[in-house]
Amino acid sequence: MPLSEPAPRRAIHCRQVTCQGFQRDDGLWDIEGRLVDTKTYEFTNRDRGAIPPGTPIHEMVVRVTVDDELVIRQIEAVTLHAPFAICGDITPAFSALAGMSLTNGFLREVRARFGGVKGCTHIVELMAPIATTAYQTIAPLRHLKTREGRDNLLDSCHALAADGPVMAREFSRGNG
Repeated sequence: MPLSEPAPRRAIHCRQVTCQGFQRDDGLWDIEGRLVDTKTYEFTNRDRGAIPPGTPIHEMVVRVTVDDELVIRQIEAVTLHAPFAICGDITPAFSALAGMSLTNGFLREVRARFGGVKGCTHIVELMAPIATTAYQTIAPLRHLKTREGRDNLLDSCHALAADGPVMAREFSRGNG
């Protein structure tokens, strides 16, 4: 069912987050995320001058290379557009995430290491959909039907309640 009809309004801001998962020929996985913010009106920025409508205010791109266990092998972050000239200076710091697992506690650790003045708010925000995209990319091809895959899904949302019909159907005897 779609949303109800909105009140009369006009668009002001657009944030687009896109993530893609890729299986590499060497057995690793690349997850790429992009965050782009635009406005529908022109405004002036001290570091960039006039920013026309539709021109990115923020555009950050991150590539995370992980193995089958979702351990980060390499990470690269770039800032293509930002409101301040110094914004991109922090991106190399995110390479310190190499060696971490994208599983439980990952986002909490990213916020601890790179929250506030220690990082880039937008790159930190991008890590959640990147982690989800990694799981959605790798799990179905590697272990979704295994006991480990079932345990990772259990009680993760309403539909996947341990005692619910979906888990009974998907993981009944003979299905995994």
